[in-house]
Amino acid sequence: MAATNLVNAEHVSKTFGTRIVLDDLSLGLSRGDVIGVVGRNGDGKSTLLGILTGSIEPDTGTVTHTGSVSIGVLAQAEIPGPQQTVRDVVVGGRPDHVWASDPQARPIVEQMLADIDLDALMVELSGGERRRVGLVALMLGGHDLLVLDEPTNHLDVEAVSWLAEHLRQLQSRGVAMLIVSHDRWFLDEVCNHIWEAHDATVDAYDGGYAAYTLARAERARQSAANEARRQNLVRKELAWLRRGAPARSSKPKFRIDAANALIEDVPDPRDKLELARFSATRLGKDVFDLKDVTFTLPDGRTLLNRLTWSIGPGERIGLVGVNGAGKSTLLNLLDHQISPTSGRIKQGKTLRIGHLSQEVHELDAGTELGQERVLESVQRLRQETKLATGEEASASNLLEDFGFTGQRLVTRVGDLSGGERRRLQLLRLLIEEPNVLLLDEPTNDLDIDTLRVVEDYLDGWAGTLIVVSHDRYFLERVCDLTYALMGDGSCVLLPGGLDQYLAARRRRESGPSKSQQVGQAAGAAGSGPSSAELRRARKDMSRLEGQMARTQSALDQLHQQMAEVATDFQALTDLQGQASELENKLGELENAWLEAGELVEEP
Repeated sequence: MAATNLVNAEHVSKTFGTRIVLDDLSLGLSRGDVIGVVGRNGDGKSTLLGILTGSIEPDTGTVTHTGSVSIGVLAQAEIPGPQQTVRDVVVGGRPDHVWASDPQARPIVEQMLADIDLDALMVELSGGERRRVGLVALMLGGHDLLVLDEPTNHLDVEAVSWLAEHLRQLQSRGVAMLIVSHDRWFLDEVCNHIWEAHDATVDAYDGGYAAYTLARAERARQSAANEARRQNLVRKELAWLRRGAPARSSKPKFRIDAANALIEDVPDPRDKLELARFSATRLGKDVFDLKDVTFTLPDGRTLLNRLTWSIGPGERIGLVGVNGAGKSTLLNLLDHQISPTSGRIKQGKTLRIGHLSQEVHELDAGTELGQERVLESVQRLRQETKLATGEEASASNLLEDFGFTGQRLVTRVGDLSGGERRRLQLLRLLIEEPNVLLLDEPTNDLDIDTLRVVEDYLDGWAGTLIVVSHDRYFLERVCDLTYALMGDGSCVLLPGGLDQYLAARRRRESGPSKSQQVGQAAGAAGSGPSSAELRRARKDMSRLEGQMARTQSALDQLHQQMAEVATDFQALTDLQGQASELENKLGELENAWLEAGELVEEP
């Protein structure tokens, strides 16, 4: 490994019982590396982080830390001291006038802890609040390496976006990071490398999540036939990445061409017209009609104010808003679990609602369901279910897709981990064949491979879908419309999606405008580039794309020549020198293209 690495692991192995989790693994990370660690639950991600940070000893091999490297760790469970306050943890007990004068501490504390009293005891906070406090303390700790295990848990879409921007600033100052997360938008925004843990080894990929998906699809296409199922899901996701949200298209054109060649025979993730037609036959004309609905909390705060909204068959709606804006409350109102303070909510006559809440208490060990075996609990619901595609899916096949195989099929439900219970809860909901799905934070505790399975299932599911989630990637992947609860009782359609929502929130927080409409706030004139600057930037991008394509073509020809003279050392050395020059030139062109692209958002 290079001498500049902060952490090196050489020939590391780790076994738990008879199961080999990591086998003869060698890797390292340097300053400025931001590495996303992905893989199925149980494939060794947390073990890998523990070995690299020194909290877990490997069975064989060595782990070395360069010099006096400082490592900060955000674990999934934080245990505070009995008299420890938020102020103690975050700013070392400093009074407000001291820490507020620190230009690094002030924006972080004010953004992430705006609703938390700094003098509150840590033991009195909720799990999500304690996690935010730990995250802030870590970012202010001056560490060389940050190890973040699911940092976006309990954060809303706006906070995740802010966190990504701040971590990019830390990375520009040379801070390295190891991030375990199922939030694929977040991984794509902040990471410059991806490590995939699987089968006791780790595969390394350059770039963020989108680049990893492309590289993984290339490998999968060349793999053995028993990888066909995984290959199809990855290529389907790549097709969406290229055809989906505009933010995914901000890549140089010659790289887009490579992706297009890979997915040219892959259809769109779902046939919207066919699903809409099928949904209408299952649901009829009416699904939900809300008329002047108001909901007020006992403390007097109004979450919904005279909301009138008609939701039709086949609509796929993503619902966003800050924590406490009333998203879960709205789902409970639609399901008639609670009643509005005033107004009326009418349901269609043929509705079969499947409501996934954030709680999994019904699967606890002390319940009747918690004593059942996994396979029995699903077979009791239905031996076989018919998917929207018309295909029959057995309970055992669906369980396998959701990661339940072998011994896990006969494990008691109450003995499953939190993530496994969440997967089972979602599977049991889907197998009952509802025609309306209300999903409240469905991605919690699910790994990326399981999320792909859920997305693939929902692609062929005909019905009305309403999703509350902080997972931006999942929302954009499965939903066609986005609405926002703005915290003032209004619910607003976002034609521009989550980018429009975040722009509106930034204007609301920083500007003097009191406008209540997202469309007005997001569309208001800003201090962006002039028309002449935009035209010039577009011309620069077009020119640079041509130069990059020609440079890449020349580099490809050199690589072909190198393969032909592989046995001629002198010729190979000369060609390698030419290739290095072209690679440097290509890197300079890409940087220039990205700088121009910051002014222009590609259509």
